[in-house]
Amino acid sequence: MKKTFLTLALVTVCFVACFAALAGISGKWEGKLETETGEVYPLLYNFQIDGNKLTGTAKTPKGDMPIEDGKITGDSFKFTVSIEDIHIAHTGKFYGDSVGVDIEANGSKVHSTLKRAQQP
Repeated sequence: MKKTFLTLALVTVCFVACFAALAGISGKWEGKLETETGEVYPLLYNFQIDGNKLTGTAKTPKGDMPIEDGKITGDSFKFTVSIEDIHIAHTGKFYGDSVGVDIEANGSKVHSTLKRAQQP
């Protein structure tokens, strides 16, 4: 009985800790995307968490676009941002004070590090 209770308590603590960490990803994050040709584009995401679902927006040259099909597993996530007929896949990991994200579109893949956006 004590072993079962201890195991259940440990699993509960791990679940709460993971949920608290992922809740920390909510909010605005910014970074830069540098292409293979040397072009630099600003990145700005506004993440929202609902259980294991990631929603929000991504700022694009066409305006704010919704985050689609966002899912969270542990400290990792994935989602898609669509601009017209281009679907841009994002996969990443939350590190507490930063977010590492791999962005893939049209057969090209780049990596960027996001930091929490400064509030005005």
